[in-house]
Amino acid sequence: MKCVFVQFRCAPGRAYEVADAIYDREVVSELYSTSGDFDLIAKVYVPDEADVGQFLTARLFDIPGIQRTLTTMTFRAF
Repeated sequence: MKCVFVQFRCAPGRAYEVADAIYDREVVSELYSTSGDFDLIAKVYVPDEADVGQFLTARLFDIPGIQRTLTTMTFRAF
């Protein structure tokens, strides 16, 4: 499994709604609200054989209320 972190910028007032929808998809292992440029950050494990972009697009990025995302790939845990 590949670990990626995805940050979500939500439409004003919709962060909780978006967070509920993300959890309903049963894709993320952890989800947090954040301060700064993005409203939420999720830890996602993508199967090794899956294309990260297609996996995330098909499972998360069509949720209403998401304005922008930022995906960070990981390589090694220390």
